[in-house]
Amino acid sequence: MKKIVVEKTMSLIKNNGNYSEEKLAEIKYGLEGLYLTFSKLIIIILLAYILGILKEVIIFLIIYNVIRTTSFGLHATKSWVCLLSSTIIFIGFPILCQYLVINDDLKLIIGLILVLFIYKNAPADTQKRPIISHKRRLFFKYISTFIAIAFVYCSILINDNFLSNCFILSLLVQSFMISPTVYKIFNLPYNNYITYLANNDI
Repeated sequence: MKKIVVEKTMSLIKNNGNYSEEKLAEIKYGLEGLYLTFSKLIIIILLAYILGILKEVIIFLIIYNVIRTTSFGLHATKSWVCLLSSTIIFIGFPILCQYLVINDDLKLIIGLILVLFIYKNAPADTQKRPIISHKRRLFFKYISTFIAIAFVYCSILINDNFLSNCFILSLLVQSFMISPTVYKIFNLPYNNYITYLANNDI
């Protein structure tokens, strides 16, 4: 289904525009990402509705994507791996957030570790979309660190246990998603901008 949708859309784009092969490759990559995102989201939302945790899943998704948007992170190379891992994260963690109780001192300790981890590893790019601009990498690093600090603050300040856990656990999930070790486990290249710059003599 993905192949049909992407190829038909690409055919329309090619017939109605004058794009270089490099630009077409970027557009195709974006279309594939959009298709996977929306199809995955529909499945997760339906499952959340069936389980009666739709509101919790949506809240966790929103909070998580705030930090994900600026610090990026790995993408699964296979659709089924992406769907499986996303379902585990976006169904499992909202359930965990409902029942897990963490005292403020422990949240602060965990939070400080995660902030340092975010500062050290963000942004984590992918092989298909390396972040080659030094200024952009610095911007994403600093904004991700600021968001991480805000998440820890919110986690401690907010009295609602579910919301508090959403902030600290979404930060935990994203720390794994940008970890060099996790990239290695999935056999994915890390610091892809270095390879890109070396191969293109920039």
